[in-house]
Amino acid sequence: MPDTKHPTSGGPTPADRGLPTVDISGWTCPTPLRDQPRVVMGHGGGGALSAELVQQIFAPAFGGEILAQLGDSAAVSLGGVRLAFSTDSYVVRPLFFPGGCIGDLAVNGTVNDLAMSGARAAYLSCGFILEEGVEMPVVAGVADAMGAAARAAGVEVATGDTKVVEAGHGDGVYLNTAGIGLIPPGVDLRPQRVVPGDVVIVSGDIGLHGVAIMSVREGLEFGVEIESDCAALGGLVESMLAVTPDLHVLRDPTRGGLAAALCEIASASCTGIVVQERAIPVPSAVANACAILGLDPMYVANEGKLVAFVPREHADAVLDAMRAHPLGAGAAIIGETVETHPGMVVARTPLGGTRVVDLPLGEQLPRIC
Repeated sequence: MPDTKHPTSGGPTPADRGLPTVDISGWTCPTPLRDQPRVVMGHGGGGALSAELVQQIFAPAFGGEILAQLGDSAAVSLGGVRLAFSTDSYVVRPLFFPGGCIGDLAVNGTVNDLAMSGARAAYLSCGFILEEGVEMPVVAGVADAMGAAARAAGVEVATGDTKVVEAGHGDGVYLNTAGIGLIPPGVDLRPQRVVPGDVVIVSGDIGLHGVAIMSVREGLEFGVEIESDCAALGGLVESMLAVTPDLHVLRDPTRGGLAAALCEIASASCTGIVVQERAIPVPSAVANACAILGLDPMYVANEGKLVAFVPREHADAVLDAMRAHPLGAGAAIIGETVETHPGMVVARTPLGGTRVVDLPLGEQLPRIC
């Protein structure tokens, strides 16, 4: 009788059972791999692939201690004053969405990056990359929205640039904005200041922007219109700093959502973070949409929210100040930092269990900002 045992398992081979044999040596995983030889969409998603792109290519190429901090904006000293300096690019699709458009997004996004350093934005630059054939009323609508958002945020668009690319080499309108603002004396916001015992506060409902973009892009209806939370957070941050300049770190959870922001802070501060899932404010419409689509609201982008790490002795006063501001009315304490599991974020579920909150590989929904 022929030997029909598998050479390693001792069991019969697929051929012995009359099943076809498959050569798996050429198989590849459809999920973007960490050693991709080419850029994939996940590299722009604000997750692990984005971090690797920055840490393995851009940071070594540019060098410098300031860049190495990898904050939303850079805190620099110039002429005896401390400035926050930031730049960002916007490639959102569609250009107009419930609650705003790419113009609002570009202004508010850069203003918010500066605010996360404690700075009130003063001046912005603006670069328009236009695709040949885009309608002039579309360009005018984006520009008008940018101007209105800048005036509302108390910032001036002081300089800019325009480029046009051939038809088929763009997506209508891309924007780049950079901004500068003054950091008040005594303010030092960075992840390295986080210590065990800090209280974690989020300024309101999460997930609105990403779900709003998805609803119009895919033509989905969830029974109620969901609008982006796109807003400038400079005033809210000022009200928080008025309570105490001793906030430890602020972050606006855009690409990668709240989860990515928490993971980045945990890693940079070498502290553990524990959040209570039940305490995280998720609107029912967002929760329902994410449940239908198999998404986790913690990973969905926001454009008008912040997460703050505050010393415990100031937490209640800061929370009250946030709730007194229109953009912080839904603020909630969602967790704390701990000495255990440094660099890791853990969520306690409503059922009493725990789960690790990982940095996303890419983005659940691309092109959301």
